[in-house]
Amino acid sequence: MNATRKTAAKPAVQEQEPDLVSWIILVTLSLIWGSSYILIKKSLVVYSSTQVACLRLAISAICFLPVLLWQFRQVDWSRWRFLLLVGLTGTGIPAFMFAIAQTEISSSMAGVLNSLVPLFTLVLGVLLFGAKAPWVKLLGVLIGLAGAAMLILLGKEAGAEGNPWYGLLVIVGCICYAISSNTVGTFLRDMKALVISAASFTIVGIPAFAYLFRTDFLHKLELQTGAWEALGYVALLSVFGTVLASLIFFQLVQRTSPVFASMISYLVPAVAVSWGFVDGENISMIHFIGMGLILSGVYLVKKKG
Repeated sequence: MNATRKTAAKPAVQEQEPDLVSWIILVTLSLIWGSSYILIKKSLVVYSSTQVACLRLAISAICFLPVLLWQFRQVDWSRWRFLLLVGLTGTGIPAFMFAIAQTEISSSMAGVLNSLVPLFTLVLGVLLFGAKAPWVKLLGVLIGLAGAAMLILLGKEAGAEGNPWYGLLVIVGCICYAISSNTVGTFLRDMKALVISAASFTIVGIPAFAYLFRTDFLHKLELQTGAWEALGYVALLSVFGTVLASLIFFQLVQRTSPVFASMISYLVPAVAVSWGFVDGENISMIHFIGMGLILSGVYLVKKKG
């Protein structure tokens, strides 16, 4: 669900063959990120989409603030515009897009659509950042987008509850992640991933924290049944799904290779769909076909050559 996790890690000096510990880390990370969507869903039972997004950003910022203070001198504040852009597109806007989207679409559908991030990263890299891509990768983009279109256009026929068109908000979030990825790779490549995360999360998290108290958040927390439980879900989403997962991902890349770490793109949707099934969401063959097309597109996009 966080963009810096996909791009800020730098290739290790010497790639190592993944051992048992590396596989355990990969699976654990997949479970954490794949569970993000069900946590958003549970949080929305009590809080509005705006409150869930603000809570997620605020809690993440609180966790990253000590890191920012520790690494403050390592931040090149002359590039604050890029850090702000990463904060907005890498976490700020997507937090609202996913929360709003999941008021109408299932957590499993949100998890599957989020797999489009590598596709949009490639497209924006070509269109805006001068990257080059062979036709096989562009074919992968088309196949992936066909899978997303199937999920949205045929959602009702597949028995999906709510309004499948809200899946477009998830796609907006994916595009934001892609912008953040390309921004980091182009303008912040020489800055430590931990520093980028700490600075960008704090920049967007503090305003979110301030705005939260302009809503009826405290009133719900005091009087509404299940409010503390829902807050716990958001806290888990922020602390584990955002902060710790980002740090673990960087360690995984350094321990193995970016290629091995990228396998998480295939595991997270499966975890999200599994949680949706356990929670009683309607999972149809169209969901599996759409997911298959998207992951096939991701495979082609990530393929070397």
